[in-house]
Amino acid sequence: MMQIHRIAGSLVLALLLRAELSWALPNMDEENIRPTPELVDQRDHEGHEMSEGATPAQFDRAGFGPDPQYPETEYDTKAQYEIYGGKRYIDKVKPMIEFGQELYTEGPLNQSYDLIGKKNLVSPQFYVSGDWRTVAADNYAGVQHVGQIASRLNLDMDLKLTATERVHMLLRPLDRNGAFTNYQFSGSNDKTVHHFTNNLNIDPNTFFFEGDLGAITAGLQDQYVSYDLPFTFGLIPMVFQNGIWMDAAFNGAAFAIPSLHSADLMISNMDITFFGAKNKVTTAAVKNGAEFDEGVQLLGVATYLETHEGYLEAGYGRVLDQTNRGLSYNNMTVAWTKRYGGWLSNSIRFVYNQGQNPTKGARTANGYVVLVENSLITSLPSTLIPYGNFFFGNDHPQSLARDAGAGGILKNTGLSFETDGLTGFPKLDDTANNTYGGALGVEYLFGLDKQIVVEVATVQTNGIASQTAAPGAEYALSARYQENLTPAWIFRTDAILAHRDNATSFAGIRFELRRKF
Repeated sequence: MMQIHRIAGSLVLALLLRAELSWALPNMDEENIRPTPELVDQRDHEGHEMSEGATPAQFDRAGFGPDPQYPETEYDTKAQYEIYGGKRYIDKVKPMIEFGQELYTEGPLNQSYDLIGKKNLVSPQFYVSGDWRTVAADNYAGVQHVGQIASRLNLDMDLKLTATERVHMLLRPLDRNGAFTNYQFSGSNDKTVHHFTNNLNIDPNTFFFEGDLGAITAGLQDQYVSYDLPFTFGLIPMVFQNGIWMDAAFNGAAFAIPSLHSADLMISNMDITFFGAKNKVTTAAVKNGAEFDEGVQLLGVATYLETHEGYLEAGYGRVLDQTNRGLSYNNMTVAWTKRYGGWLSNSIRFVYNQGQNPTKGARTANGYVVLVENSLITSLPSTLIPYGNFFFGNDHPQSLARDAGAGGILKNTGLSFETDGLTGFPKLDDTANNTYGGALGVEYLFGLDKQIVVEVATVQTNGIASQTAAPGAEYALSARYQENLTPAWIFRTDAILAHRDNATSFAGIRFELRRKF
């Protein structure tokens, strides 16, 4: 009897609620019982502030529904991975040290703070990342050979202040001016066998502040601005054209005008960067004996733009010699990169030096180099890459600036022109000083977890022997194998065998373990 009364009471309550809803919302659909779009718009936008120019958008709940169900089909986890190209979760390589917001994390971000304005909130984050490379190499040049183990530690320290402002410093405590801490375990000179060389160094390689004047102004004025103006100052690194035109760090400043475009000129994106250096400019054109000179300054501008389905890069720089030796010079570059016909990727680069008038001796920066880089687009475009790179150098072409361990201007021409920045691994002449030549090779990346490269290369002279850095014609066979052992550990081995006219032939082999963090 009590149960019947409860059921009857519930039915009466339900009828009353239905009648109340029908009276309060007379425009309700009798079947679906949902508000019309007009009622939803009015309800959602009442009491909410909107930006100028913004208008309410129509909203219809009928556009939303439950996820589809496929009860007759068994769930296939492999097929779900294939939706994303077979990619799977991998273990993240965490920085060595991190405070504040983690670099790789899921979920909500940490709290930000209104210290310099609500429109440029401070969200502190600090981490130390980088890598540690250890190499064992044996290099032969005729009867001369050197076997050694060398180590290089890169410590990138990044203090993020806001979304656009940070302080960054790079320490390389195991090397100094291109010389690395090493242990020599064999050699043709008995006095150098079992010899340890200490090149410890606490001086920073880079130490700079970077930010965006537009974001800073918006924060201070509490009002959004219509421009971006990124800038930096300190001991700053600058890399242009994959390190060919410039790969150096110097004391100076730079700023950029980004994200320009022009429909009339068919420019979809364009940046212009202005930079200047007060000192610490490293260039082979201005040296004091074997040492790079401190009395060098630099002014320059560089731009890139995307147009006509290609990529144009250009730049001008003036190297200012303050040592009164007349070694100042102008440096200009232009490069064009594009794909042709779905089968060829091509880059043509031109670097030109002019205007040097030394008080004594020969010019150290004069002439030009043309570099042509090609790779074929195969049926496996991401993993099988045949390439052919060529160059022609006249007189003494120079990069605008290059650090001591960055190699020569031909570093990107091929494996045979690339040293390891650790053990002095042998290479062909990479100066383009009155020479021409190139490299032909093929690269295969397996499943993007391994790499193998095989290459043949040559350098030919086109000038008087006394005016050419290369002693004569050079020929090399080079190879590289690299594999990810884990997400953090990489194994790599390189080998080169070279013949040189008018000089001793050479060979080298090296094994490297690299720990990323």
